Amino acid sequence: MLNFSELQRRSVLRVAAAYLVVGWLLTEVLTTILPTLGAPDWASKAVILSFVFGFIPAVVLSWIYELTPSGLRKEKDGSGDEVGGTVPVGRLEYLTIGCVILATIFLAISFSVKQSPNESNTGVAAVSAESIAVLPFVNMSNDKDNDYFSDGLTETLLHMLAQIPDLKVAARTSSFAFKGKNMDIRQIAEALQVAHVLEGSVQQSGSRVRITAQLIRASDGYHVWSESFDVDDDDIFAIQDKIAKTIGFELSATLLGTDDNPMIAGVATEDPDAYDLYLQALKHRATFSYTGLAAAEDLLKGALLIDPDFLDAKTELANNYLHQSETGMMSRDVALASVIAITDQVLLESPKDIGARAIHVFAQASQNATSGDSSSLASAIDELEVLVASHPREYLPRRLLSRMLKGVQRSEAALQLQKESLSFDPYNARIHFEIGSLYLSLDRLEEARAALLASLEIEPNQPNAFLELSQIALNSGNGVDYLQQSLKAMALDPRDHEIPGFIAAFLYQLGLVEEADDFRKRVLAIAPASAVAYRIELLRAISLDDEAAGLTAARRTIEGGIDDRQFAFGGAVQYLLRTAASHGTIDVESAYLEQHWPGILDVDAPVITIRYLTAQRIAFDAWSTTLPREELLRRVARVEAIAASYGVDLRQDHDARMAIMALQGGVEGAIELALSDVIIPSVLTNLDWRRRFAQAQYVEMMADPRIQVALQAWETEEAEVRDKVRDFLFDLSSTP
Repeated sequence: MLNFSELQRRSVLRVAAAYLVVGWLLTEVLTTILPTLGAPDWASKAVILSFVFGFIPAVVLSWIYELTPSGLRKEKDGSGDEVGGTVPVGRLEYLTIGCVILATIFLAISFSVKQSPNESNTGVAAVSAESIAVLPFVNMSNDKDNDYFSDGLTETLLHMLAQIPDLKVAARTSSFAFKGKNMDIRQIAEALQVAHVLEGSVQQSGSRVRITAQLIRASDGYHVWSESFDVDDDDIFAIQDKIAKTIGFELSATLLGTDDNPMIAGVATEDPDAYDLYLQALKHRATFSYTGLAAAEDLLKGALLIDPDFLDAKTELANNYLHQSETGMMSRDVALASVIAITDQVLLESPKDIGARAIHVFAQASQNATSGDSSSLASAIDELEVLVASHPREYLPRRLLSRMLKGVQRSEAALQLQKESLSFDPYNARIHFEIGSLYLSLDRLEEARAALLASLEIEPNQPNAFLELSQIALNSGNGVDYLQQSLKAMALDPRDHEIPGFIAAFLYQLGLVEEADDFRKRVLAIAPASAVAYRIELLRAISLDDEAAGLTAARRTIEGGIDDRQFAFGGAVQYLLRTAASHGTIDVESAYLEQHWPGILDVDAPVITIRYLTAQRIAFDAWSTTLPREELLRRVARVEAIAASYGVDLRQDHDARMAIMALQGGVEGAIELALSDVIIPSVLTNLDWRRRFAQAQYVEMMADPRIQVALQAWETEEAEVRDKVRDFLFDLSSTP
């Protein structure tokens, strides 16, 4: 039976006490010296854990074995008088215990070292030693308006340090995400996946400026280098250049092992006022709202008035115009022409400007495609892929390439590009937004929602993110949530006329005319000549079943040459031809279209623009009632081939595929596709379903009882959503 005297006889208590004493001394020493020797952070933790986990084995071994002058021998129960006797606890026993502890620690560390990067600590030890993040310098002055100076200094350092070969610099957007946050350097470094962090402060008093900068090794918080600069503020750029070059030299010596003074260039202006306006423009642009983009445009133009040769401001202005065309602020044709003209100027002065080159390639290809050059998109994709491969950490070429890939139905490839961008710029709200948008295009709704919410967490004032969330709600069949998300977007960006236009279109298609009219008034007050204004006028007439008003709205759109944004032009052509099909006047309306847009329905024309291609796809309905079957099939095949030349496979779209199958006589296949993919989603994604299925090619499909049951389910869902939306809007209007 185990008792206290037996524990004493076998030296278990003395071994335990000795283990604790020796272990404590060793862990104290090792955890102190390991960081100094440059050991990774996990080494000290391994020492402590090894000491803790080694205690039980040491005690067990002391019970089983005895230490004698002849070495370790297995203990015999109750026999303390074996030849040679036992050795009292002394120097030999302490030495043995110490060796056991050291061996255990060594094995633990060896095991940790052999682990793969995914199995080991995921902190900064796994990242490149030649990597750095520049945190926003802290403004220590009493005047908070001096933030522009400290932020400007940080921007300059980022710009200049990024030019040092072999040095990996964390992206600006991710670094600035930590501005004003009281976080441990190690946490920030781990989040940004860098081994070093450069931080500092700026304190201005009168005309004197004190700037302190320090380079910190993230693994242990060791200050690799630090220095203070006391200068006059009469030449801000000289100060910034001096600091950046000094830090660049120190980084080259410390991290890259070279004494070379790196050749780095400062910002592309020598006027501090112009640079200040440029930095303010970047901040406003971050929301990508109408208000933000308009403010950024004004600021950039102000910077260029001060310094007309400020190339970075010119490139950013071109980028701004691209965003304006994407959001509907600016006509696409006008925007592309302006972008090409601006980037031509930049590239003439700086042919190697990657941002300007990427923007120019994108804009030129888009303009060419609009004019009917179907090969331009593929060529631009190839050129942008080269730019991305040669400058993998530059986000702008990646964003533009992913946009082009998405446009030609290669969303998976675009998604991979954006995910790669996220690996080196994890706190960039725009990247998370683009990923969410791509997931949405792939109908991966929950992943889309998660990405968009992550984007909003970084930059909460993004109306476009709420619009994407509203689309997710629509695809999920939640009409109330669609309105809630859309209203959040409208509150954030009241100047955006398209948001109330989207809401009005949704309500008109639900048959809620009075409710929709409230939002229509807002559109007509802000932008009466916009594409969305023309679109909702037509939808209002359709909702009221007012054919005369519908034809008037459609003809105004066609004769006015309104952009096809939000399906404004295409929707007008579609209404005109569908109405003509119901009245047997296809020839009359085709002649009308030909009068205003010569060759618009000619599938054999030598040049077919994207606008014409859209019209020809829409004409399938009309052709099915007027053309001989052989000619109908020829035209359908021809339109498919034209779309393919632009990189678009019409059959990837379920609705288009169903229409083509029905036209080609594959009615049973069209029915199966309708039941498996077209009518399965929420009716909110197909609110035009009655007019669509009323077309001639669907007559046989509509006679099938399975289709009738599915459409009845849609009708029931639509009525339920209509009631919920009406109640929501009533409650909203009643709230004080």
